[in-house]
Amino acid sequence: MSEYNPVNITPPELRPEALAHHVPDWAESTPTPADVTDWPQRQAAALVPFQLDAHNWPMHPDGRTGRVGRNLGLWGENRAADPIVVAGRGRHRQVLLITRSDIGVQAIPGGMVDPGETAPAALVRELREETGVDLSDHQPVILRRGIVDDWRNSDHAWVASTAALYEIPAEVDAVAGDDAVAVAWWPFETLARLDAAITAAGHTLYAAHRPLLQRALDHLATAVKPDQPR
Repeated sequence: MSEYNPVNITPPELRPEALAHHVPDWAESTPTPADVTDWPQRQAAALVPFQLDAHNWPMHPDGRTGRVGRNLGLWGENRAADPIVVAGRGRHRQVLLITRSDIGVQAIPGGMVDPGETAPAALVRELREETGVDLSDHQPVILRRGIVDDWRNSDHAWVASTAALYEIPAEVDAVAGDDAVAVAWWPFETLARLDAAITAAGHTLYAAHRPLLQRALDHLATAVKPDQPR
């Protein structure tokens, strides 16, 4: 059996010696999972069930990732909210994407659920903070609750997201804010057309969001609209 040699992805600001002097406002202060005291509560609230190993360290639900350490706010599951906003229908359908400030790719707006916040509230808040679009009066369709293949995932800290679809009749004005350096509407008849448009503009679509966008397209293809015959 080959030896397992994962890479430690913990950034300098989250290493034990740094946390002893300063804790970033987006992260918990515990230097290792063994220092976490509320694992039963975290496991009970998790979107995706997970177990602890013999040392009381959380184990990624999908197995080894090739990475250890923490590059996220919490050890174990980090809950996120991903609002997918689609305007129009058919060949004229558009999807709202941001340019992420951390890795510079085109992605669904969204982010982490705050402590004590519900996923529906986080969907509305993240969309408003990153694009200026307020859909608090809209009822979205929940597409998925599950693990996201995020670049920050490790064996002991990972992202699990609630992805929701918002349908609006036409594009609305959007302004980049918070973690977005740009925001734009993109053609969304198919994932291939979206890919082509993003590539032609010299950008890249965030790979972890491709399955979520395809799930939105699949839902749109099968959903019966009120003005359509059954």
